[in-house]
Amino acid sequence: MTNETDNNIISTIDNWRKAHVSDRQFVLVLAFIVGFLAALAAYILHLIIGEIQTLITSGFRMMTINWLYLLYPVIGIWLTSLFVKYVVRDNISHGITRVLYAISTKRSELKAHNTWSSIVASAITIGFGGSVGAEAPIVLTGSAIGSNLGRLFKMDRRTLMLLVGCGATAAVSGIFKAPIAGLVFTLEILMVDLTMAALLPILISSVTATCFSYFFTGGESMYDFKMDYFWSLSRVPPTILLGIGCGFLSLYFMRIMSWCENKYAGLSAHPFLKLFAGGIVLSSLIFVFPSLYGEGYNSLRIFIESNTETDWNQVMHGSMFAGHTEFLLLYVGLVGLTKVFATSATNGAGGCGGTFAPSLFIGGFAGFFFARFWNVQEIGQYIPEKNFTLYGMAAVMAAVMHAPLTGVFLIAELTGGYQLFIPLIIVTISSYLTINIFEQHSIYAVRLARQGKLLTHHTDKAVMTMMNMQKIIDRDYTSVEPTMEMGKLVHAISSSRNNYIPVLNDNGNLLGEIDITKLRHIIFRSELYHRFQVYQIMTQPPAVLGVNDPMESVMKIFEKTEAQMLPVIEPDGHFIGYISRARLYNMYRQLVADFSEE
Repeated sequence: MTNETDNNIISTIDNWRKAHVSDRQFVLVLAFIVGFLAALAAYILHLIIGEIQTLITSGFRMMTINWLYLLYPVIGIWLTSLFVKYVVRDNISHGITRVLYAISTKRSELKAHNTWSSIVASAITIGFGGSVGAEAPIVLTGSAIGSNLGRLFKMDRRTLMLLVGCGATAAVSGIFKAPIAGLVFTLEILMVDLTMAALLPILISSVTATCFSYFFTGGESMYDFKMDYFWSLSRVPPTILLGIGCGFLSLYFMRIMSWCENKYAGLSAHPFLKLFAGGIVLSSLIFVFPSLYGEGYNSLRIFIESNTETDWNQVMHGSMFAGHTEFLLLYVGLVGLTKVFATSATNGAGGCGGTFAPSLFIGGFAGFFFARFWNVQEIGQYIPEKNFTLYGMAAVMAAVMHAPLTGVFLIAELTGGYQLFIPLIIVTISSYLTINIFEQHSIYAVRLARQGKLLTHHTDKAVMTMMNMQKIIDRDYTSVEPTMEMGKLVHAISSSRNNYIPVLNDNGNLLGEIDITKLRHIIFRSELYHRFQVYQIMTQPPAVLGVNDPMESVMKIFEKTEAQMLPVIEPDGHFIGYISRARLYNMYRQLVADFSEE
């Protein structure tokens, strides 16, 4: 009864809207609402994270080792796992990758629970010390708000995709108070095609989220950065060197992250073992390097807002390195290298969070390490550590996300350091070009690219990405057993609609097939009906398709074999059905026509 009443109210509002407000105007209203809700979600998430951290770490001593670092992160991951398993009952990891996939498939549909579930899960994970970022969960939340708001008012597919982009833009703009960075983030990472008509709603979402973030948290920038040293041409060489180094560091980050994800995924059948393995790695690293606790922005603040060695040494407080000034560089270097293991352990063990903040963290520590080492060794003219910390943040983020402009504008808006534009551009280009030699996709897109699910600007590949194998598999088939006599096979042939009959064993696995067109010379000879069995006359198909094969691969197999129909099996060999070459190409031609119209 309640659902029916809600539907009636929505229908009434929608009818009034159609009569008085144009679709274009209504999209602008929705963009404003999405911006406000995304900013509110970002504020709530950080508020919960802050409250949890204050509650459980308020009694920590700054200059001595805190043993509770071994316990809190594991508790947080365990609570998150319980929340996801028993409340959400769905996979909510890899938030930005999910948004990218929703846009890539041009469905732009995100589940209703994504508007709140990531906030709760990531707040628990990060609040208890999980070494991940809150940005990806907020981007997923903002995008889900846009998607579900659009579906509520029955917006078309193109408008849905626009509202998802508005939500992602608002999320980044709101969480960092960086409206331009939010816009560029959507352009570089999420949106495949953006027209001028779509730009205005995204700008409205971006500015709305930023303004409400200022209202919720005050007007200060994230970091109180003071420009003590202005950029000069003499600092171009170290800036380029830092960019190249950050490019290789980003490659290290992506490859190690992928490797760790695969290892933890292999433990999925043993959740307690996965929690134990990830929890031990994470808590041990945080115990040795407390800077890895949570997002890590407070550690970066020490490098960005300070100028003296006494101030920088605060980053080692709470660790066994505390008070040992001579170990500062060693500590910074080890923290930067181990952050990827802490992040992957957090998510791998069952936590919820993104890689946005970790990439900024690793970059900031790398930038400081580079500048401090350069100055201590007196390699060349003095370079300011605080500036190079910012350059490193921009460089690693730009390389990991394949988004150089996002790196430039985000750091400039985070600090108000707009005079750093030229060195930021130099360092991000250097890092991006370096990683692009080895990795063609961002950390978010690479997961989809490996599965053949990434939409690109290449029309042919984009269309094949949008094709759904499940929709073209013909599951209406007549199967036979290998020991069946030819006489019974003839009866099976008479009831079959296809020219191919699969031969299956007792487990439903494919052994071969009967090609009816090849049996015409014996099918009417009744004297052979008891002489031959199916296994004696069956043949092997020219190729077998896997149910998870990318459509590009399926098309190539059909072209290579010139087959009219090919069987499809599951990874365990269980037969599913047949794919017809004619049906496949009909779907392809239809999608090409639809894609061209859009």
